[in-house]
Amino acid sequence: MLFFYRLGLIFYFFLILISSPFNQKAKLWLIGRKNIFKKIKDTVKKKNKLAWFHCASLGEFEQGRPLIEAYREKLPDYEILLTFFSPSGYEIRKNYNKADYIFYLPIDSPLNAKRFLDIVNPDIVFFIKYEFWHYYINELGKRKVPLYLVSGIFRENQRFFKWYGRSFRKVLMHFNSFFVQNLQSQDLLKSIGYNNSIVTGDTRFDRVYDIAKQTQRLPLIEKFKQKQMVLILGSSWQPDEDLVIKYFNETTNELKLIIAPHEVSKENVNRIVKNISGGKTVLKYSDANESNVETANVLLIDSIGLLSSLYKYGDIAYIGGGFGKGIHNILEAATFGLPVIFGPNYQKFKEAVDLIQLGGAFSISNYNELITVFTDIISNPEKLEQASKVAADFIENNRGATIKIIKSFSV
Repeated sequence: MLFFYRLGLIFYFFLILISSPFNQKAKLWLIGRKNIFKKIKDTVKKKNKLAWFHCASLGEFEQGRPLIEAYREKLPDYEILLTFFSPSGYEIRKNYNKADYIFYLPIDSPLNAKRFLDIVNPDIVFFIKYEFWHYYINELGKRKVPLYLVSGIFRENQRFFKWYGRSFRKVLMHFNSFFVQNLQSQDLLKSIGYNNSIVTGDTRFDRVYDIAKQTQRLPLIEKFKQKQMVLILGSSWQPDEDLVIKYFNETTNELKLIIAPHEVSKENVNRIVKNISGGKTVLKYSDANESNVETANVLLIDSIGLLSSLYKYGDIAYIGGGFGKGIHNILEAATFGLPVIFGPNYQKFKEAVDLIQLGGAFSISNYNELITVFTDIISNPEKLEQASKVAADFIENNRGATIKIIKSFSV
């Protein structure tokens, strides 16, 4: 099976290579790894013990961030190395000031793993959520470097639990401990002979709670909102936008809309602007000022980095991605007590499943279902208030994973 794993990595590399002239993320993926070992060797001058944190992308970074910052606070003598696989993580967090070194992770191979570890020589390693790079993990095991999985979640359909998964299961033996999100993950690990897991929960709850306390004030958003109900369409893709904008164009409710699309390219922003109709006025955030923002019906966020602060001005949130590979972060909205709505592809996200069961989230599959959910919440203040309380309580009741992990190290 390792042959197919290696073959898959080679195929992935060539796919990136072929698509790089036309795809910005693929281009950044390649540029970021050009002369990567020289960059690392020239930069890393290890003087103390070093903790290495690896995240696939931005979402996993936000998941690991509470632990990184707690580790920095509790063990200030440690240097911190942060690596990313994806440009969407590295390009946004390459200047993160809690890490001493930040790099792209060289693609997984026996030689790359050995070269990388020879240079950085970590004393302890944390992989966040889903990261199982075989050759890196195997090389860490050979060197007996302590390795931990943070906010891990396991499912029956993963390769570790399949009849053909023996070689993949073996790589798990190199983890000193698995800090998992739920009992189901712990039970699955036990079913294949791994009893070294601790149910700590999800560190993202700690992160979004901190975000809510530290959000920046946005005077233009305050002026836009006034005292009206605001629907926030966050991290949206075109299928999400088509449904929500259609509803907004047709509704007679006293409602304002903030759209923060996943893709903020000029072409995508202009496409969204053209879809606003029904006498509704739309204003791009980059064009907003004190004199024009109050009268707009729709505020289109055409920059990145504001979404987590926007939610505190909302009353209801629709989170994008549910008509694609999966929903984006719903916890950032829930921490402000916003009921969350999303498309049908949410089953891999435990927090979405749990919040639906509790009554703080709602999934829709088509326009008619969207109308039903929106109408029910908007026209029923008691239901809105109850769903809001459920969402906020959900965050509060699930905090604490970071401190559980830190305590396990007795620091």
